[in-house]
Amino acid sequence: MTKSDSVKIHAFLAHQGVTSRRQAEEMIRLGRVKVNGQPALIGRRINPEVDRVEVDHRQVSAKATKPLYFLINKPVGYVSTTSDELGRKNVLDLLPKQTSRLYPVGRLDLDSEGLMLLTNDGDLAFRLTHPKFEVNKTYHVLIIGTPTELALNHLRKGVKLKEGFTQPAQVEELRTEGDNTWLAITIHEGRYHQVKRMLERVGYETLRLIRVSLGQFNLEMLHGQKYLQLDKI
Repeated sequence: MTKSDSVKIHAFLAHQGVTSRRQAEEMIRLGRVKVNGQPALIGRRINPEVDRVEVDHRQVSAKATKPLYFLINKPVGYVSTTSDELGRKNVLDLLPKQTSRLYPVGRLDLDSEGLMLLTNDGDLAFRLTHPKFEVNKTYHVLIIGTPTELALNHLRKGVKLKEGFTQPAQVEELRTEGDNTWLAITIHEGRYHQVKRMLERVGYETLRLIRVSLGQFNLEMLHGQKYLQLDKI
């Protein structure tokens, strides 16, 4: 088998819409993926036309998969996963029923809202979420009170969280709403509850958080709709 005939197993699973590359690697670590009846190893190259690939004992065929791309405006109260053991509403409930498996790119907390992408294109998901690509994400955040210039500069330089310092953020004051303030914050990291934790670290509580852009996509593209299907990227 030549290199041109082969593909890495996690890239194959992503391309076939099974999951993202990162999640595929975790599935391989857990022993859920087999190649020709044997547990797969991370980095293993396969020939999709010859090798039999199984995930959880179900074969993944090498058929061509039509790429699907949906931008959604996630409301508060929806989970960012495609299923929920507690039976809560999830982001797939915002779309027409799909036969192809979709997975979310750029998750948001239950009480956060705004732009997300759902797709079966694992390569795009990888490019948008892996830290090495430093894809910008912009949030409009309503905080209690009025931030001091010292606090804003702290955010712009990076703040110390439990796991270490954040990368510098772009921060802009947008407007006031009563005694509270809307900020625009742009980051390219994706730590757990990062924006809320950054603001808490400099002394401000978040009342509302809306993601308005993710890489080349922005909320304005939806023109007020719940979702928008894109023909291509």
